[in-house]
Amino acid sequence: MTQRLLKDAKLPVGKNLSNFDFSLVEGVNKHLIAELINQPSWLKLGGNILLFGASGLGKTHIASSIGYGLIEQGHKVKFIAASAIVQQLQQAKQHLRLQDELLKLDKYSLLIVDDVGYVRKTEQETSVLFELIAHRYERHSMIITSNKSFDQWDELFDDSTMTIAAIDRLVHHATIIHCEGESYRRKTALSKGD
Repeated sequence: MTQRLLKDAKLPVGKNLSNFDFSLVEGVNKHLIAELINQPSWLKLGGNILLFGASGLGKTHIASSIGYGLIEQGHKVKFIAASAIVQQLQQAKQHLRLQDELLKLDKYSLLIVDDVGYVRKTEQETSVLFELIAHRYERHSMIITSNKSFDQWDELFDDSTMTIAAIDRLVHHATIIHCEGESYRRKTALSKGD
């Protein structure tokens, strides 16, 4: 069963907890990440995990690690780039099937939406992203990674009311992690060269 869940999840290969170097990133607590994996009661509450930080700080790796850990416990997880989910939902909306598409995603207790900061600020894109957030609110969990902090989310949503409403729903039951430091990717590449 784990193999089937892993295949369906489409998590990035090899990005699990055992090979994440916590010493290279500030603001990420190894104990907290382990707790989120080993005590997944937040999933029942529709809780979210929000990972913020500059590019290359390991946000995707941390999100994937949590995904892998939860799959091992039998939870259904889906990993998808924000741009891809937005396109998928836009197409569904054009065919008047947005609600069906959102309901299809309900089978995943955790949806990992990677790189929200790269969604383009168009009314079509941001409205379906908002629909997704609103639909899952207090029902199903999300992990969102973003290189833009909340004070920059007006760059994502073209309507400030929508920005406030989206943030409000996401943070209500959320664990917020700010990754800080130099690029994790660059540091790991440099340490391999030693």
